[in-house]
Amino acid sequence: MKEAIKKLRLSMEKKGIDASLITHSENIRYYSGFTGSSAIVLVLASEKYLITDFRYVEQAQAQCPGFKVIDAAGVKGFDFVFDRCKEFEAKSLWFEESTISYMYYSRLVERAATISLLADGNEISKQRLIKSEDEISNIKKAAQLADKGFTHLLGIIKTGMTEREIALELEFFLRRNGSEGLAFPIIAASGPNSALPHAEPSDRKLEQGDFLTLDFGCRIGGYCSDMTRTIAIGEPCEKLREIYEITLEAQKKALGILRPGISCKQVDKVARDHINSNGYGENFGHGLGHGVGLHVHEEPRLSPMGEGELQAGMIVTVEPGIYLPKLGGVRIEDLVAITSDGYSNLVTSIKDLVII
Repeated sequence: MKEAIKKLRLSMEKKGIDASLITHSENIRYYSGFTGSSAIVLVLASEKYLITDFRYVEQAQAQCPGFKVIDAAGVKGFDFVFDRCKEFEAKSLWFEESTISYMYYSRLVERAATISLLADGNEISKQRLIKSEDEISNIKKAAQLADKGFTHLLGIIKTGMTEREIALELEFFLRRNGSEGLAFPIIAASGPNSALPHAEPSDRKLEQGDFLTLDFGCRIGGYCSDMTRTIAIGEPCEKLREIYEITLEAQKKALGILRPGISCKQVDKVARDHINSNGYGENFGHGLGHGVGLHVHEEPRLSPMGEGELQAGMIVTVEPGIYLPKLGGVRIEDLVAITSDGYSNLVTSIKDLVII
């Protein structure tokens, strides 16, 4: 947490910002260590405060060493923020433009007086782009547990099981074996449902010839994992086999160019060009990947609109997909850590087509 605050203060100094108000839950945890559901954080050049209510004071005191924990619920929290800014002669206050509500912003304006309210341009969140060794370790542990969950499922999946049963069995396994919770609701999509990139598990039963797409992740130390595998229930048709091989090759091509300094757009383009060249460009409608950390979807974005370049310490997914309405779909997703000379794949589960 000390390093996170140090990075934020350095950014504030460079931008001429006197104070930062942190309201996004993942950022609150990143900078302070607090895991409760009600708090804001105020960071000044020489002080830092976690403002919460009576329910969380003791928890915050235990979780947030170095922070002054303040019991100031509701509007009292706003008063405290601006009283401290006035006390320390802060003239400018960063706020998180991507997460703050209009109502919250209106309340800030009411109390700002002579303090300039400045949208942070996501600078507060951008400090999370490069992961520390401890962060990468937690993500790796979460990915390893997810791999074990996939292996467990391969031993029990059979025709007649429903998507809901599969998702429930996987969640139970992950929680029993150390996950703090799911990174996001599990996707277990079979047959025609696998053509829906974000399908919800249903009562549909697995049938011979189905593709089954499993997209899931767990949490260790607050950090997420994210992986997807598509398997076949019995022998798939020729078309499904074709799109599987194209998707797998697209992923291999994207993985092959991962390194610091390459643009996020270029990584996406390599995979997208391969899918396009095989006639399925219109069936790959999402970005190639995204950052993963305390939140399962964060910067950077590997997409046609992705900004910036990859840097060592970033964690990203690589997940091309092809989706054919009424027939089925394929997505293959790995979670990788960008290293000084390439990448390390945190997901080790088999990617050759598994037929059950």
